[in-house]
This record gives sequence, C-alpha cells and structure tokens, in this order.
Amino acid sequence: MIGTLLDGYREHIVATHKQPLFLLLAGFITSFVCIRFSVRMIRAKVRWWPGNITPGGLHIHHMVFGLGFLLLGGIGVIATNGAHPWINWFGLSFGIGCGLVLDEFALILHLDDVYWSAQGRKSVDAVILGILVTALLLTGYVPLGAVPGQSSPTGWGRWGLVAVISVNALLSVVALLKGKMWTGLLGIMVPGLSAVGAVRLARPTSPWARWRYAGRPRRRRRAARRERRLHVRADRARTWLFDLIAGAPDKVAAHHTATHRVAERMAARATAHLDAHAARSLARRSARLADRRSASPVAQRAQASTGPDPEREDGARRRRRTVHAGRMRTYAVRPGTDRPTSATGPGARTPYRHPRLPHPQPRR
Repeated sequence: MIGTLLDGYREHIVATHKQPLFLLLAGFITSFVCIRFSVRMIRAKVRWWPGNITPGGLHIHHMVFGLGFLLLGGIGVIATNGAHPWINWFGLSFGIGCGLVLDEFALILHLDDVYWSAQGRKSVDAVILGILVTALLLTGYVPLGAVPGQSSPTGWGRWGLVAVISVNALLSVVALLKGKMWTGLLGIMVPGLSAVGAVRLARPTSPWARWRYAGRPRRRRRAARRERRLHVRADRARTWLFDLIAGAPDKVAAHHTATHRVAERMAARATAHLDAHAARSLARRSARLADRRSASPVAQRAQASTGPDPEREDGARRRRRTVHAGRMRTYAVRPGTDRPTSATGPGARTPYRHPRLPHPQPRR
C-alpha cells in the first residue's frame, strides 16, 4: 500500500511539478494543528507543556515567528529564481508561516488580543479558507475556472473564456453581497457554485437584503424564515466543528482594553464607597435609636429604680462619641421626649455647622 501511495505521489505531484505547492499545503496544515494543540495545552495549564514564550515579561505571539517563515520563503524563492531543490524547502517554509500568521488573523484584524473570544473565530475561517484554496489549486483548479494549457474550458476560444470568467466573477460578487461568504469565495474556484448562492435568497443582515428587500416585506419575511430554519442549524454545526478544532471561546473575554479596566476599577471603588456609607448610616441609626430609648421617661424611671448601670452608661457613651464623630447633623433631644429640638421651634432640626468652619453670614 505504501508503494502505491509513493507511485501516485510521483505521478500526480512530482511529475506535474506540484511538489512545492504540496509541501506548502503540508506545512500550512501541520503548523496550524501544532500551534492549536500548543495553545490549548497552555490554556488548560498543563504542567508538562513549556507554555508561552515571554522573555523579560514580554509575551511573543506565534504570529511573529510566522512572519519570519513567510519572509524566509518569499525572499528565498526570489533569490534562487525558483531553482530546485530550494523551491521545495522555501515552499514548506512559506506554508508554515501561513499557518502561524493566519491562526492569529483575528488579532491582526481587530488589533486586540481576541484569540479566545467570539471574534477570534475569524482566524479559523481564514485558515480553513486558505487550506481549501490551496487544496483546489493542488488538485488542478485555478481561480475563475481557467485550466492551464487550455484556451477555454468549453472550447469557445478566447472570447468564450472571457465570458465565462466575467459571468463567474459577477455571480461570486452577488453571492458575497447576499451574505454567502463560503459560496462566493469557493465559487471563484469552482464555476457554478457561485451561481447557486447568487440565485438563492439573501441573508436578512446582508447588504443585498438592506438594498433590495427594504420595499419588499414578503421577501424579507421569507429570508428571515429561511435564516431561522436553515442558517441557524448550519451555524450551530459550524460552531460545534470550530469548537472541536480550535477550542470553545471564553464567555467573557480574558483580555480587556485599558478603558474596560479603568471602568472596572472605578465601579469597584464606587461599590466599596457605597457599602461603607451604608454601614455608617446603619451604625448612626442604631446609635440614635439607643440614645432615644435611654432618654425616654420609661427608661429613666427604670434606671432610677434599679440604679445606674456602669456598663450600659459606658456603651451609650461610646455610641454617642461614634455618632458625634461620623454624622453630618447634630440633634438635641428634649428631656422627657424622644423628638429632637432646635432653636427654630419644637421638633425642628438645627442646621449643620462644621466645627472648623465659621458660621455663614447672612446675605445682604
């Protein structure tokens, strides 16, 4: 069986001069699988795995190493003029760089560390699309349906080829505007696939639906029903597959921007201040209630009959000191009653006077 595979490799890959492209695809897939395995081990905090590369406390993303492999492959092919066997090794280097860079495509797009968030799924989309396009090139397809060595895929000559390319490109653009990303992109490589996406209803959130379905409510409702019936299931299956390949994203992103961090600190301080204020208010109310109870006639008669209690007097004195030091207003309790009095009338509150500030002068 191994001999059969080797013979097929020599016949379909080496003999057709596709070995550099095959090595590029192999390096692409291998680097993506390896780096995803590495980051998932780091996320799981496995002890035996080396972890992130942080020289001097600076976290170096694997995208940096991918850029190095891309530069090595691209510059190497140009420097050697695509000579054998160097082009094979440089093709492998370029594929490794593609896997490492596209695995952090979302980070480049958002300019933020969204690797384990929902936005990080764009990296998986980019990697799968790159692998599919490279695989289609390897199996014989080239962009827009043209095949090398043939004047036209239908035998109509040059103008027939131009017509096929133009119609296929137009249908791919329409499919992309209708929100069918995979159909439109793969339709560039496979003629006819984009026609399916261009004919079907657009997704309700697509630009085509906003432009064409604004005055057609029936078609918009049909698109919404199809979205609920078909695309929700497809998105659920796609999410499950991506969770299996790349790991489930965090429910709350582990990385927050500086604005979010400042807002969280301010919210924590405000909560702590409110809690302390509520505790002080409760202590003031308790001390005030205890003072009122001790100043009531019933309490005074009970104290006169039983005699002074040193412990109770000491506790009341401490509570009065606490209230006097912490409350914002001062109250005077009329002897024999439980209602505060002031200079303006019975039962009225006296205005607050700060002990260190002079009494405000009346306006003239």
